[in-house]
Parts: sequence; C-alpha cells; structure tokens
Amino acid sequence: MRVVGEFEGGFCWQADEPEFLERTSHAVLHGGKVWLFDVLDADGLDDGVRRLGEPAAVVQLLDRHARDCARVAGRLRVPLHVTPRRTIPSMFEVTWIPGWREVAAFLDGRVLVVGDALGTATYFRAPGERLAVHPVLRLVPPGAFRRLAPEHVLCGHGAGVHENAAEALAEALRTARRRIPKWLPASLRAWRSR
Repeated sequence: MRVVGEFEGGFCWQADEPEFLERTSHAVLHGGKVWLFDVLDADGLDDGVRRLGEPAAVVQLLDRHARDCARVAGRLRVPLHVTPRRTIPSMFEVTWIPGWREVAAFLDGRVLVVGDALGTATYFRAPGERLAVHPVLRLVPPGAFRRLAPEHVLCGHGAGVHENAAEALAEALRTARRRIPKWLPASLRAWRSR
C-alpha cells in the first residue's frame, strides 16, 4: 500500500505501482469508527485501518467505482454502501446525470470526500490548478460544493488537498469553465505521455 496522504483522523492510499488514473482510496475516522471510501485493496490495508480504529463500513461514492469495495467490506465484516444518501448523515448527492450517479461526504464539517467530481490527477488539472472539477463537469461545476469550507478535500483520483483546501475548492469551482482552454492541451499531453 502506498500512502499518499495522512492527516489527523485519516489516511489516503493508492495502488502499490503508480498508475495513470491515480485512483485513490480513503480511510476517515468519523463517529468513533473508520469509514472507508472507494477502496482499492492492498497489502497492509487491514492493519492501517485497525491502527486508526474499528472499521464501520465501506462506501462506494460513485456508481462505477466498484474497485475492491465488496471484497474489503466482506473481509472486514462491515456493510458496503453503494452511492448512499442517508447512510451517513453528512452524505449528499453531487450529480445524477445519465450514466453518472455520485454522492460525497462532508465529515465533521472538515473533511470532504469526493469520488470523481473533483480531482488532483494530472489529467484533471489545468496548469497551476491544485484541485480541479472533473473534465466532463467543467462547463457546469456541481453546485453542491459551493457552501462548503473543508480543511481537507479527498479525491478519488489524485492526492488530497490538505493546505488551504477551502480556497482550493472555491477556486476550482469558480474557474472550471474559464480554464478549459488551458486544461485541454495539458490533458491531451498527459494522455499521450502515459
């Protein structure tokens, strides 16, 4: 397991070998238990979770992010929740468009966990961006995030944002459309170099 971020009450990891999609999973302490999001299985995962606390559940935030959620939920003997809206009181719907159903979690008013709508992966970002709206959503960024001021933004693709996360989120939403002309060539270069 390659840990790509740690913060008080949680950690983020990616596959052992770097991959183009930069798929990232998260373990967050909430309500005294550990909630796992969009899980990729890895050696050492169970030990890392138990060091943080007792596992509560595995949550799949995006309808197509099955990843290893079912296998890990079964092994840890915890429930699997697929795109839930009421499982955790702080879950909310991000987008519901044909072929794309996504929820996010805003835990304890400080940790925002997002599957696909936001990311830091290379192909998400225009030059100079720390956090970006998903390429498909750039024209109409999800309004569900507008009033949030998180301390941490954890993304399903790319490392999380832990410094000035609220500012990074506000900027990503405010500039998503305007930065398309800079994002497009950068994204094409990223795809070609993979």
